[in-house]
Amino acid sequence: MTEQSQIKKKSWRPRIFFSTLPLKESQNTSPQKKSHLPTTEEVSQWAQSLDNLLSSKCGLNFFRLFIKSELCEENLDFWLACEEFRKIRSRSKLKSKAKSIYNEFIKPDSPKEINLDYNMKEMLQQSLLIPTPCTFKVAQHRVLYLMEHNSYPRFLESELYQTLCRLAEGKQ
Repeated sequence: MTEQSQIKKKSWRPRIFFSTLPLKESQNTSPQKKSHLPTTEEVSQWAQSLDNLLSSKCGLNFFRLFIKSELCEENLDFWLACEEFRKIRSRSKLKSKAKSIYNEFIKPDSPKEINLDYNMKEMLQQSLLIPTPCTFKVAQHRVLYLMEHNSYPRFLESELYQTLCRLAEGKQ
């Protein structure tokens, strides 16, 4: 591992410290929320399934922080883009967003190209002609599977997650 990648891999450490500091009273927008720390229950829910982690705003933020340090955030970005895409009802917006997702994540040598096989990429390119809210469904499931079997287990074993568990326990 190069020195550069070691530095990037550890880049979440200072951020977790600052993200867990209590807000000053003048900055606090919610009287109940004194900190950005998850509860013990939240942290344990994240360990039960990737779906639980992704459906938690706080969990999603910490997972993003982790996979960014692992230099593989394109899968999460693609998954989130597909979630938004499925909600679009306007045909013109659907076509525009489908092209945007394809160019950003699917097209060979795109900025955030995800790992999909040739046949799936070809199928997606063809579906750009008449996109539907389900255009990226198969690819999204494939990426979710990859995250579930690669990034997610590493997140649960990471120092970041272990630190969150300890901090959440100390919060109670």
